[in-house]
Amino acid sequence: MTYCLGIKTKFGLIGLSDTRITSGSETTTSKKVYTVNKEKHSFFIMTSGLRSVRDKAITYFKDVIDDPSKNFNKLYKAVNEFGNLVKQVAEEDKKTLEQAGLTFNLFSIIGGQFEDDDSPKMYLLYPEGNWIEVRTGTPFVAIGNSGPGSPILKRSLKYEDSIEYALKCAFLAFDASRISVNDVDFPIHTVILENNSFFAIEKKFEDHDLRSVSAYWNDRLKEAIHDLPSDVLNRAFDGETAKL
Repeated sequence: MTYCLGIKTKFGLIGLSDTRITSGSETTTSKKVYTVNKEKHSFFIMTSGLRSVRDKAITYFKDVIDDPSKNFNKLYKAVNEFGNLVKQVAEEDKKTLEQAGLTFNLFSIIGGQFEDDDSPKMYLLYPEGNWIEVRTGTPFVAIGNSGPGSPILKRSLKYEDSIEYALKCAFLAFDASRISVNDVDFPIHTVILENNSFFAIEKKFEDHDLRSVSAYWNDRLKEAIHDLPSDVLNRAFDGETAKL
């Protein structure tokens, strides 16, 4: 499975992806983020779905990005092109995959800033090739096994938060997913793209790099539960039976 998360803040974008690949009873790791940095032209793509579909679509897209005649001045134009390539891969492979009992299910989070974008943009691209833009009202989008991490983001994250704070939320959302399910795990990759920097910073983190952060958060959660005001809840222990 997969956990990929994109966050849009007032100050820039954050991407976080795990590397767990599950195939039947076997698990391996593989990078799920593709990053490009050029002059006033920076973006990243994170994907969830069949690895073969992802690799084929990204390979096709690399040829487009390296073609000097393709001069994208706004991110949405590049997203449209990638969507067209996903549809092309679907035309080539979808029927065969479905005959084998597999689902064509490539979801993508694409974030970046091109020369004529007034700020970094982020999009969720569906397997059908259509997309939605991630905006300020709900400043994050997750694909893959995203359920366990959503409460942290919904409770804690706002568009106006600093990019450093948002990165902490991103890790805690991943950590909640990692603990809750078997198909999300380290290593993880992060991508940071600050406003008008036109340079996406990609880093890799292993379990041992962030183990102390996870342990700290776990201890603080336990302390918060112990300190939670519970006078009303304590009524659950009295002997009187609730009346219907």
